[in-house]
Amino acid sequence: MAETTAGRLERVGLIPVLRAKNTKQALAVVDAMIAGGVTVVEVTMTCPDACGVLRALKSQYGEQVLLGSGTVTKARDAEATIEAGAEFVVSPSTHAEVIAATKAAGKLSVPGALTPTEVMTAEEAGADYIKIFPCSAVGGAPYLKALLAPFPELKLIPTGGVTVQTAESFLKAGARALGVGSDLVNLAAIDEGRPEVITEAAKAYLAVIAKFRGV
Repeated sequence: MAETTAGRLERVGLIPVLRAKNTKQALAVVDAMIAGGVTVVEVTMTCPDACGVLRALKSQYGEQVLLGSGTVTKARDAEATIEAGAEFVVSPSTHAEVIAATKAAGKLSVPGALTPTEVMTAEEAGADYIKIFPCSAVGGAPYLKALLAPFPELKLIPTGGVTVQTAESFLKAGARALGVGSDLVNLAAIDEGRPEVITEAAKAYLAVIAKFRGV
């Protein structure tokens, strides 16, 4: 049986957030992450020509990489990025129209929320996972744990300030996966011709996840 998008997201346990300046940089970042074992990437709408970047990644890697789109706040952007290859759609906030468009296309919806009210609003709108953003700014792992106390069934993905040092604490608090930014998706390393920095960071994150899972 084919692995579902949700199954793959949770198995990898990471959603690297890519804000590349161009397609060449994006391909170099993803190459370096794959070398470290990470095969999921979220391409944000803040990338110039985000849909073009998604198409290039889809063309280059096919099923090898699970593609998502990020910073999606309009239904038309959700639809455009899905057409370009996104299998999951992430937002920094909750937009019912984005969730509806994503679900209508049969893809995975990951809206953003922070407070208990926002989290339940996202859940009731049909979210598959909820991105807790900016998580570290409001207390990090203890905040995530506190949110899950009354809502243990929720599937939460902390994003914002997650590092290889804090990753285990977020997993212990109940995170289903981790949204990670510049700590892994190091654009400067690519520009400086040091892709191994990203490869080693990818391996370090996966080692933390494997250790937590007892693998």
